[in-house]
Amino acid sequence: MIKRETYMKKIRPFINKDIIKVITGIRRCGKSVMMKLIQEELIENNISSGSILNFNFESKLLPFEKSPEHAFAYIRNIILKKPGKKYLFFDEVQDMHHWEDLVNALQIDFDVDIYITGSNAKLLSGELATYLGGRYIEIKIYPFSFQEVLDISASMGETVDKASLFRSYLTYGGMPFIYQNRIDAEASVQYLEDVFDSIILKDVTQRNRVRDVGMLKKILSYFIANIGTTFSATSIRNYLKSENRSMSLETLYNYLEYCKDANILHLVSRIDIPGKKILQFQEKIFLTDHGFREAVYGNNMRDIQQILENIVYMELLRRGYMVYIGKKDNLEVDFTAERGSARFYVQVSYLLADDSTVEREFRALELIPDNFPKYVVTMDEIDRSRNGILHMNIRDFLLKDNYE
Repeated sequence: MIKRETYMKKIRPFINKDIIKVITGIRRCGKSVMMKLIQEELIENNISSGSILNFNFESKLLPFEKSPEHAFAYIRNIILKKPGKKYLFFDEVQDMHHWEDLVNALQIDFDVDIYITGSNAKLLSGELATYLGGRYIEIKIYPFSFQEVLDISASMGETVDKASLFRSYLTYGGMPFIYQNRIDAEASVQYLEDVFDSIILKDVTQRNRVRDVGMLKKILSYFIANIGTTFSATSIRNYLKSENRSMSLETLYNYLEYCKDANILHLVSRIDIPGKKILQFQEKIFLTDHGFREAVYGNNMRDIQQILENIVYMELLRRGYMVYIGKKDNLEVDFTAERGSARFYVQVSYLLADDSTVEREFRALELIPDNFPKYVVTMDEIDRSRNGILHMNIRDFLLKDNYE
């Protein structure tokens, strides 16, 4: 188990504060491990293990009926028997109906520090905002970064070969189970298929009462095949027409929202760089973990340009940046990343194979009239930086401490 310090840094300032810590993320991305890491840190800071109460709402072995009333009565009895601050950890809390009533009551009535996880971003943040009036902080957890893949390999006593590990990462993504258990290629794909099906069933279909599951999967398959390309209703309609199917725009956008809420997909807007104006209806779609694409569609290595873009986009999200697709005149900048007053630009390409490719990738960045950092990120091993624009191998870019 690695420390996942990127996330612990975000959580630490709020430990022992009167604010609920909400940890969200796609299923099996490591939210439960984050709970254990927080508990370990509490114990290291002299908090008694008896003051830490941990409940997984996916379990059938809960010591109470899965209702707010029974859960409250059980926890209340523990608190009254042994007074003092309690640290409450609720894993996959959305599996209990009206869970927000429990969290709200405990927060008001007792001296507690509450941590909850869930796989549906809208369910958690939306209902907590309603019931708790802003007394919560959300920490988003993602599958392993490439740095974390290296870290866990090193922690297992393995010789770390960055190039070899990155090839595996390109294909199978960053779901922690794959790297913690060192399963083979066939087992990795099977695991990813099973997790993907579980997400579709529990967090999309059941949660939103989707009736036409076949259509949902067809639309999602289209999105997955076309990550990193411009999304439009026309392109979807043409695809469905070729499949002799049709659907309303409202249903299409509902399906897209369901998948976003389940943390599967990310919709990225374009921004006009000089004016910082959001351009409507020109979004791109990316996957939370590109390993799912290999499992349900295949061809990650064949479509490596799309995968590299997906990897860079998710790395920027992990580091807390707001990310847009940039547009300068008729040229596109793959990513404009912003955090506070900081900003930088990134172009992603497979290889700078010839002079025309070099010109295309550098030209858009050279036309941007500011002095923020600019990167061209590729699989090349040779540095072709020019005019203040840094050219980096993608492995080095992903492992870089600071982009600003």
